[in-house]
Amino acid sequence: MQTTHTSLSSKRTTLTAKALFLGEAIDIQEFKKGSDRLALRPLAIRVGDEGGCAVLFPYGAVVVFGLSTLEEIAFLDRLAPKIRDPFSEPETEEAELVLRSVSEDPIQDERLVLQDFTIERLQIVADIFAKSVVLSHYESRIATTFEQVEPFAASLQAEDHRRQQGKELLRQLGNSLLVQHKIVGRVEIIDKPELLWEAPEFEQIYLRLEGEYEIRERHQALERKLALISRTAETVLEFMQHQTSLRVEWYVVFLIVVEIFLSLYDICFMR
Repeated sequence: MQTTHTSLSSKRTTLTAKALFLGEAIDIQEFKKGSDRLALRPLAIRVGDEGGCAVLFPYGAVVVFGLSTLEEIAFLDRLAPKIRDPFSEPETEEAELVLRSVSEDPIQDERLVLQDFTIERLQIVADIFAKSVVLSHYESRIATTFEQVEPFAASLQAEDHRRQQGKELLRQLGNSLLVQHKIVGRVEIIDKPELLWEAPEFEQIYLRLEGEYEIRERHQALERKLALISRTAETVLEFMQHQTSLRVEWYVVFLIVVEIFLSLYDICFMR
């Protein structure tokens, strides 16, 4: 059950937030049972000695608030054994949160403005930051794949590369489908967090941050690129399969012609 309106710190007027996409998944079960737990859905835990906290997501992202450099390093070392397939270069994003009682603009002077530092507000911020860092990771990954597809399509006539291209295209197609599964099925990029069902009063700040970080627009752009990569790979593979089928047909025709000539030879010369 969510902890209602618990403040992270009543003394701080600014707070540093850092999002990290660490790996394919994080096992958070142990942290759910610990005494440092502050809230669930998403899971928030107390970290460090200065009133910091971390919000963990099973899909591999974590957002830390108010941690010193040493506290962050210690926490990530503690978290490392729980990360499945860690990335060699995790994607990160940082922002400064500032406390102001009244504000219509969520971003002022490149800082994120909040009315208070309650756990619920930080959970909302963490949800957006985590989605943003995941999108950044896959945007970079798909950009590289996107650049590789065009040469495949342009070099179809290179006979000696077709087999290798076929394997590479299958890999790219599988990669695109895997990314689609992750951002739609596991991360649920465009879905609202469960917290909003229990605390709808925070929906406005969620929508403002979602718009500020262009979560839906970036997700749609990524989906379009994934769809284009998939269509291109499928089209090229179909063409290559057609070329292979055509060669087989010519082999069959050649064998039939040879059979006809052998039959004529028997008729004309073997009587």
